[in-house]
Amino acid sequence: MATGWWAARIRRTWRYLRPKVSAADRAELAGWLTPGQLSLYDAQPAGDKRHGLDVVASLRSAGTVDPDLLVSGLLHDCGKGRHVRFPHRVVWSLGLRYGAWITRFFRPWPTFGTGLAGLRDHATRSAELAAEAGCSRRTVELIRNQEAPTDDAGRLLLAADEAN
Repeated sequence: MATGWWAARIRRTWRYLRPKVSAADRAELAGWLTPGQLSLYDAQPAGDKRHGLDVVASLRSAGTVDPDLLVSGLLHDCGKGRHVRFPHRVVWSLGLRYGAWITRFFRPWPTFGTGLAGLRDHATRSAELAAEAGCSRRTVELIRNQEAPTDDAGRLLLAADEAN
């Protein structure tokens, strides 16, 4: 349903543009992340930090206590980096919904080639960064396969990601 897709994108956009990550949110993370994982979380833009917290909240509300899955939910977008800006995200989302011609049209525009490539490659880059931060092999694979899950945990991650 098109209106459902648009409503979800508007909700996600609002949360991305007005992210709220409290000191209590950050302190709670320090209780279950390693220092390397926490540094990786902290390096993300505020909107991605908020999104990760929302994904974790969805996973927990579904009954998840699996630490590998929770860490993957928090860090699955860390590879997008700061070069991926809001306009790139809009074009990418529209391209996924309405066709790759949209991303091909914008790719030559200044900053869009790099930003769209960052979105295209973010699962691989996020997995590499998670491995460097000392995440478990399972967490790394959940992040790497976030767009094409290979098991039930991966499907839970994808569902929580899409819901937030």
